[in-house]
Amino acid sequence: MTAHHAPAHHVGESLDAYLTAWAGGDASRATLAKCIAALADAGAAITEAVVRGPLEGSLGVEIGAANADGDKQRALDVLADQKIVAGLKTADVAYYASEEEEAILTLNPRGALAVAVDPLDGSSNIDANISVGTIFSVFPASPAGATASFFRPGHEQLAGGYVVYGPHVALVFTLGEGVAHFVFDPIDETFKLVADGVKITPSTREYAINASNYRHWIPPIRTFIDDCVEGAQGPHGKDFNMRWVASLVAETHRIFVRGGVFLYPADQRRGYEQGRLRLLYEANPIAFLVEQAGGGATDGFNRILDKQASTLHQRTPLIFGSLEKVNRITSYYTNVHFESTPSPLFGQRGLFHA
Repeated sequence: MTAHHAPAHHVGESLDAYLTAWAGGDASRATLAKCIAALADAGAAITEAVVRGPLEGSLGVEIGAANADGDKQRALDVLADQKIVAGLKTADVAYYASEEEEAILTLNPRGALAVAVDPLDGSSNIDANISVGTIFSVFPASPAGATASFFRPGHEQLAGGYVVYGPHVALVFTLGEGVAHFVFDPIDETFKLVADGVKITPSTREYAINASNYRHWIPPIRTFIDDCVEGAQGPHGKDFNMRWVASLVAETHRIFVRGGVFLYPADQRRGYEQGRLRLLYEANPIAFLVEQAGGGATDGFNRILDKQASTLHQRTPLIFGSLEKVNRITSYYTNVHFESTPSPLFGQRGLFHA
């Protein structure tokens, strides 16, 4: 895409106006803008089903099938996937990859873009009225075909974002020039800008992790959390709060709004050695967003956006959020030699008091 002067935007501006101003008459930008608009329209359509909850019928009930990645499907997962496919068929999208699909779909062989999506992240929480969401990643379509369009480093993304269906519906995305935050106005059914150039606070007193897995964690994670639990008397020198929603998109939105760090590391359980979150349509777009907002995203050793998927549903550990804390966690991996099981070495933690 050609160099482009960023236009000034104002709070309350509609998504359509924002994207039109951003495109500025540039054809490639207009193509990407139309894709984002289509994803937003799909999000609005999914909202109609989500907000009705049990009134919508059995959308939160498991349908007795598993998606391509082995997770149990709910009717709402399938509905969300269908809404997104329908929306993207109106845009210039060549290839579509989804958690709910066995293989990459071809929507328009001559399309310019490739879109990867988790249609309804956190759907297991839908019956408890906990925030769920849609996560998306946009790459340029490769002349080499469908797999080449997606099996590439995450830093080649053109756009990434999510829609979170909560007490209000929010759309947060990046086009590679900062992060914009929109909220769906139910009065006129329009996404409206509430913040542009969103930044994640560089430090934090909050962390999110599933503490029930403590016994399975590798030493760097266990040591970091132990140090946080020690609070003001520990090496961090301050008290922390722990959060865990078990909905990735809800965790992400909280970090964008008030800072924090999220950890879903690899651990010693069978099937969790490479983490559980998907690189292509979960970690990639979130890492892109987080870095655009001044945060960091890593698997413990490697920058997420430097990783390259080799399979459609490839998993990865994921740690992201406030940059100071992400860097601190990375130091626990790189400064400590850890074994397959915790050892008394990590009970001392003297290295981290320096």
